[in-house]
Formats: sequence, structure tokens, C-alpha cells
Amino acid sequence: MASQIVSLEAFLDLPAHARLLGLDLGTKTIGLALSDLERQIATPLETIQRVKFGLDAAALLKIAQKHQVSGMVIGLPLNMDGTEGPRVQSTRAFVRNLAPLTDLPIVFWDERMSTLAVTRTLLDADASRAKRAAVVDKMAAAYILQGALDRLGRLVPIEDDEDGPY
Repeated sequence: MASQIVSLEAFLDLPAHARLLGLDLGTKTIGLALSDLERQIATPLETIQRVKFGLDAAALLKIAQKHQVSGMVIGLPLNMDGTEGPRVQSTRAFVRNLAPLTDLPIVFWDERMSTLAVTRTLLDADASRAKRAAVVDKMAAAYILQGALDRLGRLVPIEDDEDGPY
């Protein structure tokens, strides 16, 4: 069965205590981040060096299986004005090819400014150029995933308490 590209709201129907995997697709690497079981916190996981699609997809799906992931959040690199350029086309093509290989639901998440925000954070932490290069992709994936988790948390309906809020 092919994967579905879904809205974030569809993730509300995922089983409780199921992790999400965040992806920052680059031309040379794929940054990965993993949510906690409660889907509250995104943590940088690792970076996959891109080789060719088949090997990249196999590595990605192996990691998803290892961590019992129930859905993927993939950064969509929109232009600053919200239009779609070549990088978005490349990301959509990757997902189109990945979808038939997995049953996991996939959601796109606007990743504008993610790498810039992460790089600024690393600069503020006085990380060396080598250190920044080594971690920026997986940290960008965590930034993307955290944005989706924060939005997902605001979508969860608050259960009414019979006695009221106090």
C-alpha cells in the first residue's frame, strides 16, 4: 500500500505513544530528527549521506523501522515569498518515489528559515565551522519537526473537566 501525503491534522489519528521522524532533505545529506513518544519534543538523530535514491530510501526506512516511527514530517523548502522553486520540486519528487515503499503517512512542513535559525543558534553557541557542518542538517530536521509538533499540540482538543478549570 502506498503512503499517503496527509495534512498535519491526520496525525491526530495516529496511535498514542508513536514517534514521528523529521527530515531535512538536502542535495548531499538528509538530516533526521525523532520525536519523543508523547510527540512533544524533537531531538536531532543523525545525518544520512545521500548516494542515490534507492540507497537513501532504504537507509531512511530502516531507521524509521528501528525507531518504530508512525509518520514522517518532511521539510518543504519554499521560497521566502511562499512560491515553489526547484528545491520544492526535488523534495516532492523524492516523496513521490518514497511513498510506494512505505505505509507511513507523510506530511510536508514549511521549512523556511530552518537552516538559518539553526546556524544562528550554533554561531551563538560559538560552534566551530566544522562542528556546524556536522550537525546543521539533523538540527534543521529537529527544528522542522518541532514546528510540526508544536502545531500538532495546539490541534489536540482539551478535554472538559466536569468541575471546570479550578
